[in-house]
Amino acid sequence: MAGNELGGLLGGLLGGGSGSGAPAGGGAGNILGALLGALGGGGRNGGNPLGGLLDTLTEAGLADQAQSWVGSGDNRPVSGAQIQQALPDDALRQAAQQAGVTPEQAADQIAQSLPQAVDQLTPGGELPGSGTSLEDLIKQQNL
Repeated sequence: MAGNELGGLLGGLLGGGSGSGAPAGGGAGNILGALLGALGGGGRNGGNPLGGLLDTLTEAGLADQAQSWVGSGDNRPVSGAQIQQALPDDALRQAAQQAGVTPEQAADQIAQSLPQAVDQLTPGGELPGSGTSLEDLIKQQNL
């Protein structure tokens, strides 16, 4: 499905995995793809799942971190515990299940890989417009 395709694209973007003990096939790109698929586009950010994810993190008190990933400066870190608290339980559980890891492992992998992924997907310091899907942006950036 779209989450699996997005996971493959994100896996390429992130160099194929997180190297944090994830099982085969459960790399960071797959986790992020599954998470974005679980969150869906929603009505916010013109249906862009990346924007929806960043909105969710911002509303959970992680605005400084999220903005640092989009901006041109250093990427501020986020912990797995912060990711777990910020994300809807069902979305994290679904992403973890698709990646074959526990929700705690998924949150840790997301925390490690999300700053780099967002940074690379927002080269101009802005989220893609409402007419651009995340998949299109990845392809346009040759990531």
